[in-house]
This record gives sequence, C-alpha cells and structure tokens, in this order.
Amino acid sequence: MTLVYKAFALETAARPTAGQRAILSLDGAWDFQVEGEDALRVARVPAPWQALFDDMRHATGTALYRKRFTLPQDWAGRQIAVCFGAVNHLAEVSLDGRPVGTHEGGYLPFEFVLGTDLQGEHELEVRVTLPSSEADLYPDAPFPEVPHGKQSWYGPLGGIWQSVRLEARSVQHVTRGAITSDLATGNVRVRVSLAGSPQADLTATVYAPNGTVAAQAKSAVAGQSETEMAFRIDAPAAWSPDEPNLYRLHLQLGKREDVLDSWSDSFGFRTIAAKDGRILLNGKPLYLRGALDQDYYPDGICTPPSLEFLEDQLLKAKSFGLNCLRIHIKVPDPRYYEVADRLGMLVWTELPNFDHFTPAAGERAKETLKGILERDFNHPSIIAWTIINEDWGTQLPEDEDHRRWLADMYDWMKALDPTRLVVDNSPCQPNFHVKSDVNDYHYYRCLPERRAEWDALTEEFANAAPWTYSNHGDSQQTGKEPLLVSEFGVWGLPHPNKLMNEDGSEPWWMETGQSWGDGAAYPHGLKERFNVLRLDRVFGNFEKFVDATQWHQFTNLKYEIESMRSYSSISGYVLTELTDVHWEANGLMDMRRNPRVFQERFAEVNTDLVIVPKVERWAYWCGETIEIAPSIAAGMVVLPEGCTLEWSLEEHSDSGRLAVKAAESMSVQVLDKIIIAAPELSAPAQLVFAFTLLDASGAELARNSLEVSAYPRLKVDASLRVWSVHEEILGHLTGLGYSAASSAGEADVVVVRSVDAEDVEAIRRGGRYLMFAGDDPDQKFIRRDEPPMQPLHAR
Repeated sequence: MTLVYKAFALETAARPTAGQRAILSLDGAWDFQVEGEDALRVARVPAPWQALFDDMRHATGTALYRKRFTLPQDWAGRQIAVCFGAVNHLAEVSLDGRPVGTHEGGYLPFEFVLGTDLQGEHELEVRVTLPSSEADLYPDAPFPEVPHGKQSWYGPLGGIWQSVRLEARSVQHVTRGAITSDLATGNVRVRVSLAGSPQADLTATVYAPNGTVAAQAKSAVAGQSETEMAFRIDAPAAWSPDEPNLYRLHLQLGKREDVLDSWSDSFGFRTIAAKDGRILLNGKPLYLRGALDQDYYPDGICTPPSLEFLEDQLLKAKSFGLNCLRIHIKVPDPRYYEVADRLGMLVWTELPNFDHFTPAAGERAKETLKGILERDFNHPSIIAWTIINEDWGTQLPEDEDHRRWLADMYDWMKALDPTRLVVDNSPCQPNFHVKSDVNDYHYYRCLPERRAEWDALTEEFANAAPWTYSNHGDSQQTGKEPLLVSEFGVWGLPHPNKLMNEDGSEPWWMETGQSWGDGAAYPHGLKERFNVLRLDRVFGNFEKFVDATQWHQFTNLKYEIESMRSYSSISGYVLTELTDVHWEANGLMDMRRNPRVFQERFAEVNTDLVIVPKVERWAYWCGETIEIAPSIAAGMVVLPEGCTLEWSLEEHSDSGRLAVKAAESMSVQVLDKIIIAAPELSAPAQLVFAFTLLDASGAELARNSLEVSAYPRLKVDASLRVWSVHEEILGHLTGLGYSAASSAGEADVVVVRSVDAEDVEAIRRGGRYLMFAGDDPDQKFIRRDEPPMQPLHAR
C-alpha cells in the first residue's frame, strides 16, 4: 500500500486554475428556532439538531435555520448558488424572505440558484421538517414511507447535517461528469452534463497517479445540455485496496483563452464481477473481509468531525485486516468515499430503508438510488449496492408484489450501473433473495453455548442451502452467485472511561438503550451494576471485566472466521461491526474509535492467508490424546511450492513440522493431523499451540494459535452417592467414578437442571443439590413448576 496519492490529491486541489469557482462556506453558527417556540438558539452547521440540544435528542417536527452573509465584491455579475450537502428531510429555502426552492430527501445534495445580480448582505432561511410516524400530521411523507435507515433504532436525525456553501460561477458551467473506465483497454468515457446552453470548447486533461498528464482531449459544445468525451490511457494502473491508484480528470469549459468554468474529479480503473461462485476484483478472485459500518460518530451522530477523523478510522480498519466496509442502510458524507478511494478500502453501500411499502415509498427508494449514483458514481471504492436489508420495509415471504418489485428494482439498478454488484435483499431468516449478484445471508450465534448451531448453519450455507432464495416459484437464482456471510458477530463491552466528554461527563447517548435486552444493553450505570452484582469476586476489578468481555468477543470472532474459512465455497464475510453505536457494543472499536484489546491478534485470523487449527473439543484430561486437524485457507494468494507449517506447544518441548503443497487461490488444503498427549500438570492450565506458515526461504506467510484447557484427573471419592433424574447426567457422574444412589432421598448429592416444590422442600431440610442452571434449552426458568402463591401480609 502507498499513500502518495493523498499528497497529490491535496496538491492538485490547492492549485488555483482558470475558471475555478469561488466558494464561501456557510458552515458554523446559524440562528435556530423550533417552529412554534419564541426562543432563539444557536445551532452549529453541519450537525443534526439531535446532536446539539439536550431537549431535542429524539425530536421530530419543524425548525428554522437563518444565516446572514455578505457576498465578496468580486462576485458581482456571476451566478450565485447555494449548495447543500444534505438536509433531513424536507428543506424549504428562502433568501431575504423570497422562496427559492424546496427539496425532499435527507441524504443527497441539492442546490438553488439565488441570482446573477446579487451584491452586499443577505439572509438565508432554511425551514427543515423531519416527519414523525403520524400520518395525519405528515400525510405526504410520513416517516415509515421515507428512506430513513437506522433512525428507527438509534433515534431520528433532523436538520442540516452536511456542509452548506455559496458558489460563484459562470451561468455556463459543468454540472456533472460521469466517468467510465475500462481496465482492459485503457479507454475512458465521460458523460458531461452542462448548464446554460454553452457555445464553447470542452477540454479534458487526465492526470496519472504520479501527477503527470496521462491523456488530453477536446470537444466542441454547441448548446447541448449533455455531451460525451472519450480518450485512451496507455497501460492504466489498476485501483485496488493494496494499490489505490487514482487518476484525476480536469475539465475546462471556455472560448479560446477565456475559461468559463473548471470541474474535476478523481476516478480509478477497477472492475468487479460475480462469476462462477467467485467475486472477481480486476479479474482476480477476491476474498471479502468486511465489517458493517453504521457510520455513526461520537458527537455529531451522522456528521463526521473531520477529514482527519475519517482517515484515522479507515487506517485502523485496515490494521484489523479489513478490505471492505459495508455502509449500513445510509448514505455517508461524501468525504467517506474520498478517503476510501485514496487510502484503499472497498465499500458496499445500501439504500436507507423505509418501514412501510407503498407506491410513494417505492418511488422515493428509486429516486434515492438514482441520486446516490449521480453523486457517487465515480468512486472506484464502491463495489456493490443493496436495495433492501433483511426485508425491512417489504414483506417478501408473504407478498408476491413485493418480490416482483424487488426483482424489477434489481434489473433497473443493474441497467443504471452495470459496473457494480447489486444485491436485491440482504437477507436473514425467514426472508430471502429473489434476484441478486451475490448469495449473502445473515446469522448470529454466540459461543460456546450455540456453537453447534453455528457449525450447522455454516455447513448448510457453504453447501448451497435452499433457504437463501425464494421458495415461491419466482426465484431467479443461477446457482453461480458467490456465497457471503454478510452479518455475524458478538458483543464485547467498551471501557466507559474512554468514552467520556472532555469535561468528564457522560455522552448523552449513554442514556439510550434501556429497552434493549431487558436493560442489559443500557450503557449508563454499567460500573454500578458490576459492583452491585459483586462481579469483582470473579474478574478482580471492573477494568479486567471489560477486557474479559472483549477477549470473549475475540474468541467468538476467531472461531467463526476460522469455521467459514474451512469452506472453499464461501467467498467472504462481513462482521458486525466496525464500531460500537450508542448502546450497541459489538464493534472492533468503541464510539470514539478506541480499538478493542485484541486488535493485533485479530489481524492474524482476519487476513487473506489463514491457518485453521480445528479440534473436536477444548478441554482435556492430562495425558489424554489431543488431535488437531490443521488446514490452510488461501484467499487471493497462490501458495507456492515448498511451504511448511511449523507448530509448537508453548512452555513445553513439543513441536513439529508439516509439509504444505502448492495450492491455487480460494482453496482450502487439509493437512495431516497433529496428535499429542496433553502434558501432566499439577493444576488446570491453558495450553497454547502456536502455528507459523513458512515459504521455501523460511519467510513467514501466516501465523495463528489455538488454546485448549488441560486438567489433572480428578480424585473421586467413590463413596459419594449421587443421583439425578437425568440419565445422561447420572451416567456421566458414574463414569467419573461416583456411586449411583437408588433415589434422591438416598443420595449425598442430587444433581438437577431445575427444581420443583419437592426439591425446594428437600433443600430446606438440609439436602445437598447441585444445579446446572441454563443447561436445558427447553427449561427457561430455575423452577420447573409454578411456585405457590405467598399470602399478602397486612402492613
């Protein structure tokens, strides 16, 4: 990977050019007033109002923004436009009390021309409406029928949440350039949209990643609103996460020496395709190692604090071994994609969902997707679009019309953008695909208690499970779609002291999440609950407890990734998630982008070439035989001849070496088993097996480890009589050497999974009971009968 492109991009942007538009930022302090209230406030733009005011954290409705500005004198005679990055949801814009335009839709840019004869001081007013679910108040656009994404989970987002600027330009100017590049031929086509019916020449210059001129072309424009230019670049450098080669197109519109307008954007030579069960990046197999990114920020909610913050976040994502981020049902700030292009990260983008499907909701979805393409088409980092996530807003199992609409939307989107993958519905049980470029699916299971379920689901999925596509006779599956596990994961808690505001107070969002998980997800008071439950007796202190939850998260992710990598048919995965979000604590980083304790270890398993050591169980008696079945999962690399796998048992003398054959990319090679006796120990201990894959020269290609537990054999008191109503438990205890009693009354110890009134009475009389709480999946409560009602005592 190289970062020279960053320096070039900054240098190019800073260099003044003829015809360059003048910009005046309107970011900063605006007057703010909730409609119907007399009080005036000051709002920071850009930011949703929920991020700014304590009494508006969950507020919908209407608010007014006002900003006074003075135009520079040298702007006289130029067309003045006000340009908004995004305003959620309905924006009604006025200048000096005169309406200039209305825009609906909370995620996309829009602009209004203010005039060509403006001078001096003016006042801009933006009336912003964020609808609620009350259709009687918002009959034209109730919240369930507009694209809104995770606002239904983490709270509404209203107001001017992206930057606002004034722009001075020629009436005749370039509005957009859609760039299509062909890696195989070096051909580049640009569809240029124009305003003002120009009669002029359009000149295109392409700069290579090193800053040199790579191509030039000129075309005459004779009043049309759209024109196309084409040129060729010799031996183009491909864009990829490892080598994010960016070209830059610069357009000039002018007459002879008089330049009317300049426009520029970056692009890359990158292909993405789904073929024969594989995803191909630039014609080569891609193993996707992704993370879900909710794109939420600690202070601005959906507004990133800075470009530097986004750069730091992405570099940390790469340090975890990720090569893809799945932007989850939202449209991010455009700087997100610029950073991904420049630093090298694949991005999978999703349409913000609606909740209730109507013709109006369907049309809004289409218009939003079209607007996303118009804004973001040139970004080589974007490789896939998702139309629906987990059937949110549709009812695919029940409604044939919804399935037909989804298939039609796939065809429409694919025709609009054939350069990227399209996913119809990214599904979970009980919904499914109808027509999609990839066969992805979501499933979550936590280890160790649900490991068997995880293993069974993964095996079924890897072997073309029938439940991923519609079974209603309208599936358009080809059977060659690549398999992706596009959501999985488990929680690990953040350190609360690392989340505090600068003044030491809690962020407001730590008071959210009370209703999730019966309050278990509630961030506020976490340490107090730890103390009340006396968990220090188990973990030592609160900090060690938080670290332990993070290592538990790592253990789960490691096992689940290794199990998926055991199947060559699976082409990748997307874990949940890159960062925590408010009360949701399953990120690789917390809300302030502090990495989990396992950051360095995680990159060992979340990488292209993975050593997968498998065992049947994780606990052994000393002297018992341990069998390890190692395999090598190759992603995009080809394994050369002469590789070896070295293994050793840390703090013991046992070690060995296994031969590894040459192998193609996307293969899984099962090696000979490692058979070893668990060493004799005086106390229980963790045994750590270390594995290193070396090439013929001895260079390290991959590393991993395996931890199992070893226990000295129990010294059983054979005279102790045990009894259990569960035959398998009693059989296990007698197998250990204990004596079986004839009944509970004759036993020294009774072993149960739950108790009833008879057991409670026996315990009250002095009986000794051992309970395996939670051991029975069919028994939810400790009591398996209904406890008797207790009499009410008068006060």
